[in-house]
Amino acid sequence: MYTEKVMEHFNNPRNQRKMEEPDGVGKVGNPACGDVMWLYIKVSDRGEDSVIEDISWETFGCTAAIATSSMITDIAKGKTLEEAVEITNRKVADELDGLPPVKMHCSNLAADGLIEALYDYYTKVGREVPKSLEDKHEKIEGEMDRLEEKYGEYLSMEEELHNSAG
Repeated sequence: MYTEKVMEHFNNPRNQRKMEEPDGVGKVGNPACGDVMWLYIKVSDRGEDSVIEDISWETFGCTAAIATSSMITDIAKGKTLEEAVEITNRKVADELDGLPPVKMHCSNLAADGLIEALYDYYTKVGREVPKSLEDKHEKIEGEMDRLEEKYGEYLSMEEELHNSAG
């Protein structure tokens, strides 16, 4: 059973769109269910105090995947990059007043999408990647390798559909 907040974010998702010229893009998926998410960020570059000024997403997935995609944008928008790196899947689930245990992996997807978008931003602009972000990125990269092994053909099809829709 989903909470009212989950259903609200599913039925009225926030920030659902492909962003034009994002500063960072995170693409993640979940080997357990095949959900795939693209998360986009626009960063207001203020040096040490850089802030996520805009954030959006596109997700192919279930009710919980859509709701967590929407919620991560509410949580991360306006945060400094350092604050955003610390957003966890537990925070996403808690903000939705919980998820069924079998759907907790969806909150990982949303948090991981943000991590990957942040990592992409840091590497694109040539900033030093914080150790905590690097560690999280390496873990996600391993998950994505497993996803590719298990769902490679499906992911290729999803990528083609995603790119043709843009």
